[in-house]
Amino acid sequence: MAGIIKAVLGPTNTGKTHYAVDRMMGYASGVMGFPLRLLAREVYDRVVSIKGKNQVALLTGEERIVPEGARYFLCTAEAMPRMAATDFVAIDEIQMAADPQRGHIFTEHLLHSRGRHETLLLGAETMRPLIRKLIPEAEIITRPRFSELKHIRPAKMRALPRRSAIVGFSSSDVYGLAELIRRQKGGAAIVMGALSPRTRNAQVEMYASGEVDHLVATDAIGMGLNLDIGHVSFAGLSKFDGRTFRDLTAAEAAQIAGRAGRFKKDGTFSTLGGGGEPMDPMMVAQIEEHEFEPVKRLYWRNHRLDFSTIPRLLRSLEAPVSTDGLHRVRDTVDLLALKALGADDKIASLATTKESVERLWNVCQIPDFRKLSVEDHTSLLRKIYVDLMGPAGTIPHDWIARQVKRLDNITGDIDTLAGRIASIRIWTYVSHRKGWLRDAAHWAHVTRSVEDRLSDALHEKLTQRFVDRRTAVLMRSLRHRDTLSVSIDNETNQVSVEGHEIGELNGFSFRVEASAAPDEQKTLKAAAETALQAELTRRAKLFANVGYKTLSFDFSEGLANPKIMWEGAPIATVHDSGALFGPRVKLLASSLLQGENADLVVEKTQEWLDTRIAEKLEPLIKLAQELNGETEAPEGAAPLSGLARGVAYRLLENYGVMKRTEVDGDLRQLDQDARKGLRRFGIRIGASSLYIPLVLKPHAIELRLMMWAMAGKLNGLPGLPTPGMVWVDTEATAPNAFYELAGFTVVGKKAVRMDMLERLADAVRPLGQGGDWFEVTPEIMGLVGLSGEDFAEVMASAGYKHEVRQVPAPAKEEAAKEEAAKEEAAKEEAPKDEASAEAAPEAEKAGEAPAEAPTEASAEEAKPEEAAADAPAEEAKTEEAPTDAAAPEGEAAAEGEAELVERYFFAWAPKRKARPQGGRPHGDRMPGGGKPQGKGGDRRGKGKGGKPSGPRTHTARPPKREKQADPDSPFAALAGLKDALQKKK
Repeated sequence: MAGIIKAVLGPTNTGKTHYAVDRMMGYASGVMGFPLRLLAREVYDRVVSIKGKNQVALLTGEERIVPEGARYFLCTAEAMPRMAATDFVAIDEIQMAADPQRGHIFTEHLLHSRGRHETLLLGAETMRPLIRKLIPEAEIITRPRFSELKHIRPAKMRALPRRSAIVGFSSSDVYGLAELIRRQKGGAAIVMGALSPRTRNAQVEMYASGEVDHLVATDAIGMGLNLDIGHVSFAGLSKFDGRTFRDLTAAEAAQIAGRAGRFKKDGTFSTLGGGGEPMDPMMVAQIEEHEFEPVKRLYWRNHRLDFSTIPRLLRSLEAPVSTDGLHRVRDTVDLLALKALGADDKIASLATTKESVERLWNVCQIPDFRKLSVEDHTSLLRKIYVDLMGPAGTIPHDWIARQVKRLDNITGDIDTLAGRIASIRIWTYVSHRKGWLRDAAHWAHVTRSVEDRLSDALHEKLTQRFVDRRTAVLMRSLRHRDTLSVSIDNETNQVSVEGHEIGELNGFSFRVEASAAPDEQKTLKAAAETALQAELTRRAKLFANVGYKTLSFDFSEGLANPKIMWEGAPIATVHDSGALFGPRVKLLASSLLQGENADLVVEKTQEWLDTRIAEKLEPLIKLAQELNGETEAPEGAAPLSGLARGVAYRLLENYGVMKRTEVDGDLRQLDQDARKGLRRFGIRIGASSLYIPLVLKPHAIELRLMMWAMAGKLNGLPGLPTPGMVWVDTEATAPNAFYELAGFTVVGKKAVRMDMLERLADAVRPLGQGGDWFEVTPEIMGLVGLSGEDFAEVMASAGYKHEVRQVPAPAKEEAAKEEAAKEEAAKEEAPKDEASAEAAPEAEKAGEAPAEAPTEASAEEAKPEEAAADAPAEEAKTEEAPTDAAAPEGEAAAEGEAELVERYFFAWAPKRKARPQGGRPHGDRMPGGGKPQGKGGDRRGKGKGGKPSGPRTHTARPPKREKQADPDSPFAALAGLKDALQKKK
């Protein structure tokens, strides 16, 4: 006699399953049926923890754990005994009776499975009308939901909250969603009905432990899996139900959404933002209020089967239903397989008895886990049935061994492993069928072991693909621990947290590994900020004590964007403050320093920069202080006033370097006392430039160019000239001011150092007295490191004209000496000049010139430029022959066969002043001091006697004389032989 029947109905999170388990354990025996083996396994583990393994059994299609004397049975609906002789029976998720594929199994248990003392039907409220109709004696209990379920605005993947589940309706959807989650959130666990319990449990454990914060699943999570989910997001609202794509019903959506919220914790649901279809407001209201259309029909199949023949079995399976509210199921997988095999002649010849027909039906009920095709599944069933009906009556040992061995392979991708698991599940199912295998227990153990290995491999593959272990571990550690295990490699600066490399700590900045995704980088940086605080504090203190003394500049991003480096790593940037010589420093945006540590590092870095400017630009700083009234001239020293003060201001604005032409008018009016006031600051008044030698040193040039570029926001400038270079090639796009601030004067396509130009002017000044033509020595050219036309351009910038003459080549010995002198000049002069530019003697600090450089007085009192410009033109005289080395043309011609070479000759030719209209300046004299040519003058610039008497013009080189071949040379012999051969022809 059956006991009481209760229907416990209500939405998700009402504790129905928990209530049923408690009721079952209150009886001496019981059985519970579930829609999923995952759920059966979950409840099995719970009951075992209370009652012990010896009293609890697990029955599913692929798993059978039945200890002797077991009293509590946890089963899938298909494996649940039809007539269980136990005190208690419960069927969970009874609304599955409305499923077209499996509904008839649940309907059969609904109608016929009963406990001796109590039967519980657990399900949705939508089953109330049909339960009342089909089982009038059942007591219906409604359980309210423990927490509220609310719809929220759809959120994009990036904005999903922690502890969210994203639901897809196919394996491809699940994998695609999981990949997006990995990129944006660090990883996700996967839950699908097709997973083995072992894989599913391992994945769920990652989610439950907090290793990952997101779960991607199929609608399998709607069937009673108890997980800590706060939000459910639908990736779509339609699914493939085995036959066609259709929209979800409100009740189905509610079953899935109801996984959000646990016990008294509220939950939320929505569709996934970013282009997905929004949920209909009517559906939203139904889900929130738990009000749905009642189930109108359940799927049913006759359970009283006739096994006498195959046709009779088919007729009994397709028997019509006679009860209102039930609908006969059609075209299930097992029925289609029976029809296909029944039409096979060989199968028909074997299934002739009641026992053979029943065995055929049992074979047809093997689930199609692989889902490859109907024909493939039917072919496998045919092979199994033929073997079972063979002489041995069992499946051959060798054949199943080959099948299992082929599947025992843990290599391959996710789909390959999932396919092998599906295939091994078939053999696990077969191993649990009584009498099908000669050693069923052995094969049950073997297939279970293979499935476990494949499941572990699949879990590992899923984790590798969809979870960034490093990010997951760090996120869990950050949430659950106050301190993290940190190690830093002193050689590579690699940072490892909890054993995982997360990036490099360079200086005070952390660089995340390049392979990390953008969202993962945020997590890794957060982990670094937490884990590296102790190391950052140590480094900040070390920097403040001695480290800041080793700072340097980095101009790799241009002079206008300088960085300050410490131990090879950038720590700060330099910015213009608007104040002259007062740039400010800022920590890099990537710096992890905070609070007091950040302030300490900024303070010491600024101190280093201010000290460097004060030391390297000391004359400019002192000049600025006196001009601004911050300091006064020393006692007895000439103060800066009047025009001298104006010149000093102009020089200060130009960072200590400027062309003389810009203030030449003011300089001519300065007396010696005023000039002494300028010399107090080391200011040199040269023939072409004003500059302070101390600020032309490499470090000073670096600072001045940096501040100039920052103030003008100038990008695309050339790199700093190499220290010690006498000249550099200019770039067409670079402003001349760049080279001037670097201490160079632009001359054509070259820029020559200012101090070397002044030395050159002093060296050639005695040679050009009186307007004579002269030739410079290799030592003089070595001052600027140039020759030929390049040197001529330099001389032209100094006020000298030039001409190229053909002169006899010197003897070999003489030429060798001359070449050696040039090489010596190149080796000795330039290094000496470089050293003088970097290390000025104490005399320079006192305003005096070094021995090798002309003093300001000599540059102004003895230079022919100003003398020629200020003196009347009549005072300039034309001299006789320019040098002994330059022989007159007549003498050169007299040499006969002597080889001629080109030589450059120079003469003083200052720029003439603007000519008044109507006549020539200063009488009839020509520019440069020459007289106008009379009748006896040569149009090429020679007066009487062939002497130069005015500016020479460049003329074409005279044709070379034919040289007579040496008759004794081999070339002459060859030429003679050639002529002889031609004559014979």
